[in-house]
Amino acid sequence: MFELAVITEIRGESQVDLVADYVDILQIGARNMYDQDLLTKAARKKKPVLLKRHFGAGIEEFLSFAEYIAAEGNKDIILCERGILPLGKGKAYTRYTLDLAAVPAIQKETYLPVIVDPSHSTGRRDLIFNMSCAAIAAGALGLMIEVHYDPAEALVDAQQAITADELKDTIDACLRIHKLIHPRATKTKVTSDEKG
Repeated sequence: MFELAVITEIRGESQVDLVADYVDILQIGARNMYDQDLLTKAARKKKPVLLKRHFGAGIEEFLSFAEYIAAEGNKDIILCERGILPLGKGKAYTRYTLDLAAVPAIQKETYLPVIVDPSHSTGRRDLIFNMSCAAIAAGALGLMIEVHYDPAEALVDAQQAITADELKDTIDACLRIHKLIHPRATKTKVTSDEKG
C-alpha cells in the first residue's frame, strides 16, 4: 500500500525465522555484531542485512563481520555507523561519539553502502539535524533517524526522536548538501546551452 521497505532488528537466532517472512531487511544491532550464529542464520535467509558497528569495534573488525555475512553467500549488506565509545567525560554530552571519518574510510575498503544513525549515536534530538548533515557531507548514502509524532510521548528513545516536521527539514538540508558534494549525481540532462 505505502511501498515502504520494512526493517526490523533481530536480537537472537530464534527471531530470524519468526520475522524473516514479514520484513524486507534484517537488522543486526550494534550489541549483536559479534554474534556469529545470529549473523550466519540471518545471512542464510538471503535477505539484505543491515549490520550496525559495535561501539567498541574498529573499522577492520567491523568489515570482518560484514565479510562473515558475505561468506555465507549473502552479498546484500548495508553497513551502519552508529558511534563509538567516547573518551573521558564525553558520555556526559552524547551517548557515543559519531565516527564520521569512518564513513569515507569504510567506503574506500568495500563496495558495501554505508549509512549513519545520528539518533542512537548522539542520544539527543537537538544534535540530529547537524549530525545528519555532517554524515551526508562525509559521504553517507543514507540515514537512520528516530521519528515520532510527539517525541515526549514516545515509549522508547524519546530523547533521541524528532518530529516529522524536523525530519522534513533535515531531509531538505541533506539533499542540498548532497547536491553540492555530488553535482553530477543530480544532473539528469545536459542542454545545448550547457554544452557550450
